[in-house]
Amino acid sequence: MRLPAPRQMRLSGGTELAYVTAGDPSNPALLLLHGFPSSANAFRDVIPGLAGAAYVIAPDLPGHGRSDVPPTPSFAAISEAISELLTHLAIGRRFIHIHDWGAAVGLQIATQAPELVSGLIIQNANAHRTGFAPVWDAVLKFWSEPTNENEAAATPDLTFEFTREQYLGGLPEDVAATIRGDPWVEDWRVMNLPGRMETHRALIGDYKSHAARFDTIAAYLKRWQPPALMLWGRHDLYFDIAETLSWMQDLPRMEAHVFDGGALPARDARRTSTLPDGRVHQANTGDAP
Repeated sequence: MRLPAPRQMRLSGGTELAYVTAGDPSNPALLLLHGFPSSANAFRDVIPGLAGAAYVIAPDLPGHGRSDVPPTPSFAAISEAISELLTHLAIGRRFIHIHDWGAAVGLQIATQAPELVSGLIIQNANAHRTGFAPVWDAVLKFWSEPTNENEAAATPDLTFEFTREQYLGGLPEDVAATIRGDPWVEDWRVMNLPGRMETHRALIGDYKSHAARFDTIAAYLKRWQPPALMLWGRHDLYFDIAETLSWMQDLPRMEAHVFDGGALPARDARRTSTLPDGRVHQANTGDAP
């Protein structure tokens, strides 16, 4: 499935931001923020369905997809860019969907304007110290000892095999077999446009700034209690499933669904049922939600 034609916006700093919109602008706004090292293309299978109920805004974060690389990549700079896009589109209240390091962007936007957050959709995204799975060990070492050697160990090469691993890593064979086609092929192409590797390297180092804000984020969540929906792939290699409990402690009324999927549950998670009271539900495989 293909996305709507991308649009372009020249940011105040001069870089071009690519984004897609879908749906009726009079509907509630839904901002989709992708993770590492993807683009808005990660949402191509769900945007058509979402557009029936929401006005969907899905940007390629600066330095990803078809957006220009920012002069100095950082999560603060990316958050400012997305906030500028929302202002340009005259978006007031909004739902924010955060995936992976889209959380480092979306939660900055949320904490800076909590009165504009209609709700959060949390898809394998961490905002707590419980989130770091063992594959983060090299990154954590780099943060504490920022040597060139440790940086190299913490920074993956954006190869075709690495891109495919984002979809298949950690999945049992029967679950992996439910993924239709080869969705990583297009992702791999846009991930390897000029400047992307440099952006990813910078943001791996800057993710430390997101971790430094965990207490601020927890305070925001506990005070404002935004309505929240969690969609979590339990086979994620990158974020530990213990992170789901940390989110639920901050947001006790959150509705949570744990899928038999991996790091990309918007693409590989299957069939769910509504479950109230914030309890975690174990879903089976089947058609995409």
